[in-house]
Amino acid sequence: MNISIYTDGASRGNPGPGGYGIVMKAGAHRKEISEGFKYTTNNRMELLSVIVALETLKNIPSAATVYSDSKYVVDAVEKKWVMGWEQKGFAKKANADLWQRFLKIYRKHNVKFVWVKGHASNAENNRCDELAVAAALGTNLKPDLGYEHNPN
Repeated sequence: MNISIYTDGASRGNPGPGGYGIVMKAGAHRKEISEGFKYTTNNRMELLSVIVALETLKNIPSAATVYSDSKYVVDAVEKKWVMGWEQKGFAKKANADLWQRFLKIYRKHNVKFVWVKGHASNAENNRCDELAVAAALGTNLKPDLGYEHNPN
């Protein structure tokens, strides 16, 4: 069974407080996940939403389709840019910590990426946006240690 994963990231200021939102659907099952961080970037939240969703999958390997409005994430994977960054040791590449974490889980699954227009007619992407913004505006925000200790 193919799992549909919708993701979105948000930050209030870039950098600033941020969050991600995820909607996962498999058959009749639906799961929503979100989390907020004190100081981060939009791109980090976009990428982290995909990572957390893939790490949530119980069966390895799973077949999943990720729907994201982030050209940063979708193009990096679909155009194989991230593979080139990896070959160069992620030299001078922003978010290297998250890209390395992404590749570790990505390689365990069969994942296809689909870019969707943000803030448009995709109800699940809009729900992810709501979750991400609410998480960013939350009161119990976690530190994004990968960014706060190495903002690049």
